Amino acid sequence: MKIVRRIGASPRERGSVSGQTCPDIFELQDGRFAVIGTDSTEQLDAELPSDAARADYERIVVITRETLIRAKADIPDA
Repeated sequence: MKIVRRIGASPRERGSVSGQTCPDIFELQDGRFAVIGTDSTEQLDAELPSDAARADYERIVVITRETLIRAKADIPDA
């Protein structure tokens, strides 16, 4: 597994004081995406709609609205 590129603005560009620890989105070599965010599985698991589920090895991760909006332009259409 290899990170190919960041999707969107870096934490520093989004105003992170340290410029290092903040939500982030990366495109992987195989086309999947990796997300750094706050693990909110315990708080949101029971809130999932009836047609959604997660495996034991999956986590619900929260990122800021700004992180996703600033990444939108870098997300491929296909």
